[in-house]
Amino acid sequence: MAVQHFVLTPDQYEPALSVLGTQVTILASNAATPCYGITLQQGDEGMGPPPHSHDWDESFYVLKGTIEFLCAGEAHMCMSGSLVHVPRGTVHGFRYGRGGGQMLEITGQGSLAAQMFTAINNEIPAGPPDIPKVLEVLKRNGVTVAA
Repeated sequence: MAVQHFVLTPDQYEPALSVLGTQVTILASNAATPCYGITLQQGDEGMGPPPHSHDWDESFYVLKGTIEFLCAGEAHMCMSGSLVHVPRGTVHGFRYGRGGGQMLEITGQGSLAAQMFTAINNEIPAGPPDIPKVLEVLKRNGVTVAA
């Protein structure tokens, strides 16, 4: 079946998913666009994933605020307008800076990001997370948390 074009306007967005302190709106999953996925992510100051890796490329474009990225052991303070590219297999993570932030995430072919975000939203209740359960959901979706 051929991939069909689509136009998604803000009034058509699905509700944001709650992913461990980050609100994630799936704009295009790899199921809709087999070569890439796009999410809109927004988080409060200090929130963000621990260092981790996965088998797909990922890029982030900072829209608002300052976000500290850790890529392959190097810290980078990124403000609005910054682009961060993370090749598959690279250990990376980020934290939203003062006042929080917002960014686009673009994932490469084979990404399980949208599936993983949906699973976390559905399986991990609000509040302090059940870490073993979070690790299980991440592993099931191709994400390895760095030691």
